[in-house]
Amino acid sequence: MSGYLGSYLHAIDDKGRLSLPSSFRREASDRPLVLVNVFPDALTLYPEEAWSEVEKRLRELLRLQPQSRAFVLKTTANAVEVTPDKAGRILVPQRLLDAAGIAGTALLVGAIDRIELWSPERFRDATEAAVPDAERFVHQVFG
Repeated sequence: MSGYLGSYLHAIDDKGRLSLPSSFRREASDRPLVLVNVFPDALTLYPEEAWSEVEKRLRELLRLQPQSRAFVLKTTANAVEVTPDKAGRILVPQRLLDAAGIAGTALLVGAIDRIELWSPERFRDATEAAVPDAERFVHQVFG
C-alpha cells in the first residue's frame, strides 16, 4: 500500500527533533522531505514527488498571476528541506512549530500523499465540528 494513513502522537525532543512513525518512514524512506506552513493550524511535510507537483503549481501561479509573487515568496521562504536521520527523526525549526502552535507533542496525521503535523488540541478542534456535506463526500469517495 502506498500513501500516508493514520495518526500518531510523538514528542518533540529538546533539540526540536520529531520521530516519524515507522509506517511513515517506510513510505518516505531516507529521501528529503519539504516541511512548510501553508495552512494556519498545521505544518505539512511533503515527500519529493508531491513537492515537485506543488513547485509546478507555484511556477504556473507566478506565470499566470504575477501579483502572487509575495505569496509564493512567503511560502518558499518558510519551507525547509528535512531528511530523516538514521533514527527516523526530522529537525523541525522552532519558528515553524510556533507558527502552527505545536509545543512538546505533535500529532502526525497521514494525509494520503503528505503528512500533516498538528497540535493535538488544534486537530481535535478542527475535526470535532460537524462537516455539512459529509454524507455527500462519503458517497462520492466510497460509493
